[in-house]
Amino acid sequence: MERTLAQAAKHLGITRPKLINLMRETGLLNDQNLPAYPTRDREYLRVKNGNWYHEKLGMQYSQSTRVKQPGIRWLAEQLGLALPEIPVDHRDVA
Repeated sequence: MERTLAQAAKHLGITRPKLINLMRETGLLNDQNLPAYPTRDREYLRVKNGNWYHEKLGMQYSQSTRVKQPGIRWLAEQLGLALPEIPVDHRDVA
């Protein structure tokens, strides 16, 4: 499962702008909010390429950062954040 930066921030209990600022300060993101070291951090972050057709402007291209599932815990460690507690599921209790 992959998350956008907004989804990852919500999971970590902070806002997207705060996550981006922290990731830039620690050198994980570049000025375009893409992984600064895509090869080194490929287990945790990836660049998603997108494109769409615009009537007047033709093909448009975009890139965004996605956080892979192992990247959530890794990000929390890199940024010094505490992961929120996982709620206990009592549905299986007999």
